[in-house]
Amino acid sequence: MKRVAILISGGGSNMVALANSMIGDHPARPVVVISNDPKAGGLAKARNLGIATAIVDHREYPNDRNAFEGVLHATLEGYKPDIVCLAGFMRILTEGFTARYEGRMLNIHPSLLPKYKGLHTHARALEAGDAEHGCSVHEVTAALDDGPVLGQARIAIEDGDTPDTLASRLLSLEHQLYPAVLRRFAIGDRAPVYLPISEPIP
Repeated sequence: MKRVAILISGGGSNMVALANSMIGDHPARPVVVISNDPKAGGLAKARNLGIATAIVDHREYPNDRNAFEGVLHATLEGYKPDIVCLAGFMRILTEGFTARYEGRMLNIHPSLLPKYKGLHTHARALEAGDAEHGCSVHEVTAALDDGPVLGQARIAIEDGDTPDTLASRLLSLEHQLYPAVLRRFAIGDRAPVYLPISEPIP
């Protein structure tokens, strides 16, 4: 049984989707949820699911990313994770950190990578006049949002869409895609998962 650590910074909806999927014959189980923000709403959700939680507040290490990552690594290793899932973790990790988990760390990003790495992806897709948008699960490497893509889900961009409506419609697909990728990844299967376009409802 693979041990999964989940890193969050906010409400933790993708964390909840991952945790709820890891039941029954699933090859993995969540062992800890860690946040860099002590006020992250996902911490209470994790506790309600019976998952251990920990906080490594990045603000306690001003201008010292190495110190923050050192404590984060030590905290993670206390739970001996086989896989680390970033689920809305809003800190850029250095090469020194990501190298420790090479081939064992996943992230979900709200764009069809390699498009729109970084922030404000929904607005950027609209500004570009794209016909479709989506999310990607990828392995984490030192380069931002640049590791091998292990899954994507797509939605059609509709007339009148805003960044908020896109984000809202995409979130339910994120909650399907990330667990589907994790289940495969936990047994060593890196074959990409693709979810189909959701057509607008007439």
